[in-house]
Amino acid sequence: MSDFDIISPCINVCKWDPITGYCYGCGRTQKEKNIWRDENTSIEWKTKNLSDIEQRLNGWQKTAFQESYKSKKVTGNSLIKERKLAQ
Repeated sequence: MSDFDIISPCINVCKWDPITGYCYGCGRTQKEKNIWRDENTSIEWKTKNLSDIEQRLNGWQKTAFQESYKSKKVTGNSLIKERKLAQ
């Protein structure tokens, strides 16, 4: 994965599980979201965090994240945002 491929894993769901504190969409904590926003965050940290996210999610949630993140890397928009723009 090149530096160019490292984009935010946000897929525009932004609802947190009250037990784990993970976002239902991207699987990150609020702290991790803040680290992503920091311009000094390394590519290595982001790559590791993406790996952590993949391990946290499972089933339909993981599939939805993977498909939406893939779309975001190609179009710049998550699947949710693409659908809203199409309406």
